[in-house]
Amino acid sequence: MLCAGVAYGVYSYRALQKENLQIDGQLEQSQNALTLAQSANTELTDEINQFQGQISGIASTVTTLKTLSQTDPELLEKYSKVYFLNENYVPASLTNIDPQYLYDKSTPLQFLTQAEPFLENLLNAAVQAGLHLEIISAYRSFGTQGNLKSSYDVTYGAGTANSFSAEQGYSEHQLGTAVDFTTPSVGATFSGFSKTAEYAWLTNNAYLYGFILSYPPNNSYYVFEPWHWRFVGDSLAAYLHENNEYFYDLDQRTIDTYLVKLFD
Repeated sequence: MLCAGVAYGVYSYRALQKENLQIDGQLEQSQNALTLAQSANTELTDEINQFQGQISGIASTVTTLKTLSQTDPELLEKYSKVYFLNENYVPASLTNIDPQYLYDKSTPLQFLTQAEPFLENLLNAAVQAGLHLEIISAYRSFGTQGNLKSSYDVTYGAGTANSFSAEQGYSEHQLGTAVDFTTPSVGATFSGFSKTAEYAWLTNNAYLYGFILSYPPNNSYYVFEPWHWRFVGDSLAAYLHENNEYFYDLDQRTIDTYLVKLFD
């Protein structure tokens, strides 16, 4: 027969075991609850992330639509003998080009305001490269283009004039995003411009500033015009340069996808 002390010790040990089992049970329940909470939190986090992704997607779409609504779709249209600009079309805003870059510094020339910084960057880069690019023509109104074409018809004959001069409404100059370059040595005739260091530099670098050669050798629109360059934005210009393609070779729908990036 166990003495009272031993019996109490056994009782205490069993009570302690029972208490430990209860604690273990509570701990297991707590761990299970924690696991469920973590799982629920993970699902909630996933839902939050998914929702945030949807919000970002909607915000991006809204931003894209806003940019497109504020960008003139005419600026990337193919006009030379393809689309027509009517007599009422005038760029949203025009800025005078710095006279230091003009061939005739006494006659102001204008360029589309949003694209003017790109043109200035190109001209500054040319100066830093030791070159002497000068602009002899930029924005031309519908009326100005008509008068110019008529004068060419008289001087060269309509057949010859049609090979190098656009009819009014079909000129890229009316957009305010096209310029004709020359150099002090070449002058107003453009003769020999394709053999200058300035033309070679434009061929290799103009795309970095969003400019492309509109009428390369053997194009289907006009004679080769190494002096005529058009702003189409960095993205499209880079694509054309990297793939050795030309603006008028692309489908208009493909060109339109670059409109949202025009002034990036």
